[in-house]
Amino acid sequence: MVKKDLENIDFEINFCEGLLQKNPDFVEALTLLGELYTRKGFYDKGLMIDKKLACLQPENGVVFYNLACSYSLLGDLENSFQALKKAIDLGYDELAYMLVDEDLKNLRQDKRFQEYFSSLEQK
Repeated sequence: MVKKDLENIDFEINFCEGLLQKNPDFVEALTLLGELYTRKGFYDKGLMIDKKLACLQPENGVVFYNLACSYSLLGDLENSFQALKKAIDLGYDELAYMLVDEDLKNLRQDKRFQEYFSSLEQK
């Protein structure tokens, strides 16, 4: 990333963090902040945000997909796999994207993912 991009991300992070100080359950700010943390490489912080979003929106498949990505980035394949299965159960259906999403690279190497994905393709 170039310096200007990093400065913009830092500005956006600070802005979202400020919004969340006033309203800690502001879903849109949490969603953006989680994405920004991940882009910046702050995977632990991104995971904290994704866990909070999963509590706030327990029926949102995209939230659980993002949670699976955060776990995968941190090498927690067990929790990543469970979150991905929940995302799909909740309606997440971007199967082709799962095969190229760099955030799921660790999980795709797991035998459970390969078996589960094969079963999804057959449906």
